[in-house]
Amino acid sequence: MQILALAALVFVINLAPAFGPPTWSVLVYARLRWHLDPVALVVVGAGAASLGRILLASGTRAVRGHFSERYRANLANLTTRLRGRPASLWSLAVLFVISPLPSAQLFIAAGLLDLRLSVLTASFFVGRLVTYSIYVTTAVVVDRQLGSILANVWGQPWWIAAQLVLVAAVSLLPLLPWSGRHSREG
Repeated sequence: MQILALAALVFVINLAPAFGPPTWSVLVYARLRWHLDPVALVVVGAGAASLGRILLASGTRAVRGHFSERYRANLANLTTRLRGRPASLWSLAVLFVISPLPSAQLFIAAGLLDLRLSVLTASFFVGRLVTYSIYVTTAVVVDRQLGSILANVWGQPWWIAAQLVLVAAVSLLPLLPWSGRHSREG
């Protein structure tokens, strides 16, 4: 039952165009918290993330008609250029496997450009199988090696207070005066 709830959570996170937590962090949390099977976590996580992203791209594709004529013409021109160059499409597929860019933006772009989502989603799925495997395996190793230490630390009042202090410090960083002079150019 937990794996189904996790799949639903990962799916919903991957429907979001921005501001969702990284899927790998949810999978690592699930592994550490519920001790779910690592292989199931990776496969279910990659599948649910892929389904969420393909629906995000399809939804983006559906709203293209609300853009200006000029914008739609630019999208059509770019789509024609990409489709005319098979190497470009394969490069995009590779980008979806190993991209350092956030995947939501890649799928939004693919939806806007009316690209073949099946190839890109398959590439995304393969890439996520690899990356999620690395993160979940690391969580398994850390849990085995440091699990008792982490269990004793997490949830302690001093640990929670330290986390709150760190969040407050990071939140205040933009408010600090970083230089003596401010640019007056405008």
